[in-house]
Amino acid sequence: MFRLVLPAIAVALALALASAADPKPTEPFNGKNLDGWKLKNEKASKWVVGKATMSSGTPQQLDLSKPKAGETPELVNLLSLGQHGSDIYTEEKFGDIHLELEFMVPKGSNSGIYLMGEYEVQILDSYGKPDDKLTQSDLGALYSAAAPKKNAAKKPGEWQKFVIDFQAPRFEGTKKTTNAKFIKVVLNDVVLHENVEMKQQTPGGLTGKEHPTGPLMFQGDHGPVAFRNIEITPKK
Repeated sequence: MFRLVLPAIAVALALALASAADPKPTEPFNGKNLDGWKLKNEKASKWVVGKATMSSGTPQQLDLSKPKAGETPELVNLLSLGQHGSDIYTEEKFGDIHLELEFMVPKGSNSGIYLMGEYEVQILDSYGKPDDKLTQSDLGALYSAAAPKKNAAKKPGEWQKFVIDFQAPRFEGTKKTTNAKFIKVVLNDVVLHENVEMKQQTPGGLTGKEHPTGPLMFQGDHGPVAFRNIEITPKK
């Protein structure tokens, strides 16, 4: 009996240690308020918590309502036509990550997801654009680096999903030794990019410089957008 117990204990201990070593997903948006986030320009900010839908009267804008019981709260940039708002970013900083999130834009809107606050995955209403006409400004593009392979955009007003595996740049002291890399970018179950190196930061980033770690930032100065189910898993 004693001989059987010891192996069982060893297995249980090994499993517990392996589980403890696995990185845990982080959900930076609490669904209640903007705690854990910072703003580039607090006075210009239009970021709120609520339930967004594309306006039927003005499809270039979003309407906001209070989430009903069981509905997922959203992080919403409630800009009106002609307004300029503020980018928003997490207080927490990250290096290599696996990122999953859902987003929704109204007709013609423009936003972006900045990994580490510096490397942008473009958000744009690109619905219906032919694959051979896609540019580095279309939905899913790595802005200033690579156009998406395919147009996987859904109609404006519909929820869409990004799954992104990202590798941070490597540094020895202040010297960069390895470029940042988008290992994979998937939009609505369609692979847009694989192993694309970013030789430098994207224009319009948080600091305009590259760093070993940085926050997740959403562009909020161009157009309305909503995000939900944001999950960040640090990678070993």
